[in-house]
Amino acid sequence: MISKIFIASRNKGKIKEIKNYLDGLDISFSSLLDTPRIENIEETGKTFEENALIKGRSVYNEVKIPVLADDSGLEVDCLKGEPGILSARYAGKNSDDKKNCEKLLKNLEEVTGAGRSAKFKCILVYLDEGGPKYFEGVCKGIIIEETRGQNGFGYDPIFVPDGFSKTFAELDFETKSRISHRGIALKKLREYLTANN
Repeated sequence: MISKIFIASRNKGKIKEIKNYLDGLDISFSSLLDTPRIENIEETGKTFEENALIKGRSVYNEVKIPVLADDSGLEVDCLKGEPGILSARYAGKNSDDKKNCEKLLKNLEEVTGAGRSAKFKCILVYLDEGGPKYFEGVCKGIIIEETRGQNGFGYDPIFVPDGFSKTFAELDFETKSRISHRGIALKKLREYLTANN
């Protein structure tokens, strides 16, 4: 019986998405926001899977309850997968969402149309005494030339998912949750938790 899950994140937007998606399950959640004693974990992996597992294992060793960790990011095809695992710190040491978006738009200045294709990728790892279980979500789309919308976080204001005309930052929360990379991965996780609870 899974009654508690610790979310290995301090990202308020990400924590809100996870809690909302898993709402209705008889599970209580806590996160790194509730546990300041756990220091920032250095992500030294070369893939989303490796980084998610590094975070998950590090936190699991501290809290000793089931842990949910993720690594996610944006991969732009013409930039050979950049920013990829460096998505959160693409603009350098003091990067933030705005600076990251600005750097990406600058790097795509000469690129037009379908050449701006990209995908968001999310790897969730659920870790308990049985070892890690992975859940993947991918959402394909295109990078537009300017920011649009006030919702979301990260690269949401410049990413329009396939089949839509609005950016992630313009979509309502329910729609984004359904089609996003994290939403797809969380759907798979929810099915797993439901089957094992």
